[in-house]
Amino acid sequence: MAKLIAALLLAVWVAAIAIFSAQNGTPISLQFFGLRSIQLPLGMTLAFFAAASMIGTALVLPVFTGSERLGAAGRRLK
Repeated sequence: MAKLIAALLLAVWVAAIAIFSAQNGTPISLQFFGLRSIQLPLGMTLAFFAAASMIGTALVLPVFTGSERLGAAGRRLK
């Protein structure tokens, strides 16, 4: 059931980004510490950062949870 809810949330998020990017085609450029990026549409920028955050979370999550699985109450399962 949890996998179904996660898949539905991801599908809704992707659909929202698609609708938002279709409505906002204005190119933007980001500036960070004096460096300026190339101009991309706002929706594409949001989609890129959403995908990067999902990949980053998938890579960092095992570090914080450890090698053993945690139970629902936070206890280590044996």
